[in-house]
Amino acid sequence: MSAGSSQPGPATPAQPPVDGLAWHDVREWGVEGKGWADTECDYDRLPARAKGVVRDPVWMLSRCSSGMCFHFETDATEIAARWTLRSASAGRLTMPAAGSSGLDLYARDEEGRWRYVSVGLPASPPNVQAPLVTGLSPGRRVYRVYLPLYNGVTSVAVGVAPGAHFRPIPPRSARPILFYGTSIVQGACASRPGMPHPAILGRRLDLPIINLGFSGNGLMEPEVAALLAELDACAYVIDCLPNADALQVAERTEPLVFTLRKAHSGTPIVLVEDRTYANARFITARRERNESNRRAYRAAYGRLVAGGVKRLWYVPGEPLWGDDGEASVDGVHPTDLGFARMADALEPVLRQCLETPAGGARVI
Repeated sequence: MSAGSSQPGPATPAQPPVDGLAWHDVREWGVEGKGWADTECDYDRLPARAKGVVRDPVWMLSRCSSGMCFHFETDATEIAARWTLRSASAGRLTMPAAGSSGLDLYARDEEGRWRYVSVGLPASPPNVQAPLVTGLSPGRRVYRVYLPLYNGVTSVAVGVAPGAHFRPIPPRSARPILFYGTSIVQGACASRPGMPHPAILGRRLDLPIINLGFSGNGLMEPEVAALLAELDACAYVIDCLPNADALQVAERTEPLVFTLRKAHSGTPIVLVEDRTYANARFITARRERNESNRRAYRAAYGRLVAGGVKRLWYVPGEPLWGDDGEASVDGVHPTDLGFARMADALEPVLRQCLETPAGGARVI
């Protein structure tokens, strides 16, 4: 069931008006895109028990809120937000602060499609209060807000006029698409939190998504694989080649797939190759890395298929960014154009694997 057609939850008691607004704490109805309830913070991506089990960098990155969002319905003509960031550093060298630490507001239009409305800029981290949008046309709408990609949050609230209608919409119960991978999956270098390809695909397919991208640390480790297997996804998208070398790809791909398949015998697993570095034609080391990783990945895929693993899809990397070299920030991380192209390439694959009966494996 889509967020727009979900039954709204009970009206939440707002805090007393501040600056002329009534504030609604998102913890009262919850975020979508969170795989576990037993987290240290309401907006963490891994359970508290993962601390000390996964490597420290993975744990620290899991405290970023990438992929999480929440929904509400209101007829307010102005919407504000306040959020507390884990880090007062709002941006990255190659990434806008709006994507790293901002909020991204979408609304359903009259035809039920999600449309961008505005972005909340983290002008004064770590404690931010900012208007999301003013001057909205009158009418009751369903809204979605995406949380920061490369920062964590410890609190989030939505502010509307005290007399405005406001009802929360709880997270959907549909099985999510789970994305596991690298900084690209996490969202580097999107201009705003709604622009990474997992979020785009979530809107296009009208399904929840869980983003488990760990910048520089998507290494197909057994401790992470065991955690992934705990989650009942409708599809698993594995996209780790940009972080792994050929030896790691050769050693870890099959154990990861076996771990998922043992826990979920019929769930589609999509293996995604690395994107071709935008400057690979000029830099030998980058071209050779693409080639060696892909050889190892394809060989692992072939062994899996030969061994009888079903419901397995393989997506070559060459088409993911197009062939004009215009889809990246630094040759490695995508721009918004790169993310849109990845979504275009993966959408038909996901539609096919979600609709295909059990059995079979396929290279797209």
